[in-house]
Amino acid sequence: MHTPMAAGEAALVAGHGHGFVLALPENEPFALDSGSALLGVKIAYQTYGRLNAERSNAVLVCHALTGDQFVASHNPLTGRPAWWDLMVGPGLTLDTDQYYVICANVLGGCMGTTGPQEVNPASGKPYGLDFPVITVADMVRLQCRLVDHLGIDKLFCVIGGSMGGMQVLQWAASYPERVFAAAPIATAARHSAQNIAFHEVGRQAIMADPDWRQGDYQAHGTRPAAGLAVARMAAHITYLSETALHRKFGRSLQNRQTFSFGFGADFQVESYLRHQGSSFVDRFDANSYLYITRAMDYFDLAAEYDGVLAKAFRGIETRFCVISFTSDWLYPTAENRAIVKALNAASANVSFVEIESDHGHDAFLLDEPEMFRTLAGFLGAAAARRGLRRP
Repeated sequence: MHTPMAAGEAALVAGHGHGFVLALPENEPFALDSGSALLGVKIAYQTYGRLNAERSNAVLVCHALTGDQFVASHNPLTGRPAWWDLMVGPGLTLDTDQYYVICANVLGGCMGTTGPQEVNPASGKPYGLDFPVITVADMVRLQCRLVDHLGIDKLFCVIGGSMGGMQVLQWAASYPERVFAAAPIATAARHSAQNIAFHEVGRQAIMADPDWRQGDYQAHGTRPAAGLAVARMAAHITYLSETALHRKFGRSLQNRQTFSFGFGADFQVESYLRHQGSSFVDRFDANSYLYITRAMDYFDLAAEYDGVLAKAFRGIETRFCVISFTSDWLYPTAENRAIVKALNAASANVSFVEIESDHGHDAFLLDEPEMFRTLAGFLGAAAARRGLRRP
């Protein structure tokens, strides 16, 4: 369901497999934190469920680094299943019989939203490294334009994990009057030095690949598949816990009884990581990986408020539910507690749950019944408080 558009306003265009695509007016600059601006910006998105008459049941799902808009449906571009089909759908925690769920590909992405692989209207060629560096706040400002287009004054809830959680926090800080409830999951209010270091390893792997061609690989008909695969392999390790890796693989060998005394994939865990890397290059753009990881590295919500995180939430009426996982060493519980502490200092309405899990950071994407129960209770109480009516 979409709101009719006034003349000269953003337009809905054919998505070519990307789902819905909203195009901002071609002559309207979209300002970025870097001081640059983009023309002809597009944002690709999907919706699930129906918007009620009061337009009060909209839930914005914000995706993580390598996610996309296909939160609850098959991705027609990659052939991959929905990435959060345990959470979003009829009768699930984000019940699409009750809520109108929106999920958009982030700015800088590679699933239809304007990013480095898209054509630069100034040159008629793919942006490549001419694409300006973006921030999480830039992503959120573009999402806000989408919400405006859909005719929604106030979102019932904004929810997401990892980088999605960063977007949730940015939404609450930038547009507190437009967010009734917020659920940041397995995230942080700023990127740690360790996480920046992991991202830099991945970026260097991509840029060291001779097929990267200084970011101009599209023009040369190449792609830095080897570098991007290594970046994915390194990152994927951070999404898991040592316990999960040991339980799944241990030191088991791959299709052999003894060592090969070579550098093939002797161990099952090696084969698994190589598969993760090779399958990733078929669905993700290398330059998008550079830009989105950089946006995460730059994220520091407190920096916008004199280094005091509580100031970001001063006077806020949004209801929060913050969730962390015991085995998440990428965004550990301490980072999530810092968010809760700041919300408490701002006298915000906040609940916090640390969930016992050995799945590591990826737990928020997996079958974690306590997470589902926690969020169902939070959303149910918020819906009652909001007086939400089913569509």
